Amino acid sequence: MKKVSLCVAVIAFLWALPGVADSTKARCDIYPAGEDHTDKMIPCTFSQRQGFVTITRDDGVTHDLSPVGDTPGNFRDQDGRNVYRNSGLGDQGLIFRFPDESVYVYWSTAALEPPDDDNWTAPFSTRDYDATTRLRCRAAGDAEYGSCPAGALRMEDGQASVVIRNQRGEQFTINFMKDYVNATNREAEARLDGDTWIVTIDGAEVYEVPRALIEGG
Repeated sequence: MKKVSLCVAVIAFLWALPGVADSTKARCDIYPAGEDHTDKMIPCTFSQRQGFVTITRDDGVTHDLSPVGDTPGNFRDQDGRNVYRNSGLGDQGLIFRFPDESVYVYWSTAALEPPDDDNWTAPFSTRDYDATTRLRCRAAGDAEYGSCPAGALRMEDGQASVVIRNQRGEQFTINFMKDYVNATNREAEARLDGDTWIVTIDGAEVYEVPRALIEGG
């Protein structure tokens, strides 16, 4: 089997721990208070040391957060404002709720990279995967299907792990095993419709995965 990087999953796990020190490059999506969408996606650096957090954004804003009390996730910033950390991004990152905005910190910076016009399935390529494609996919609340890039790592007996980047730039894996289908750090429900697996993630996102991608031609 070809190698696939586990860096994103490892970083996500490590930064979820309160005692981890050091820093990592990240992506910050900025949501104004009360808004459910953002047009601001920027590089940032996330640092954590002994519970103290610093988020340095490429737009010149820096958040210095100090833990407050004994409840994990409660902070106060350099201006004395209360800030709350949420884990709604799972292994993809963390959410920090400020009085005037929310900062979504994603460990993967792949969505910041310019599109690769020479690779329709970027960031996946056959250098690292047995096969790549774009899957029909639908995000929560969407009426129409879009397309999401994916790469398959095939195994014996028609099994495979399919790594997908969803429409929010999050990357995760669906495992198609002989006796079950599951997903990394997500709830997955799967049914076979002809030659296509219909996989629903967390009861909301839908992905259509052809058996040919999993098993080969």
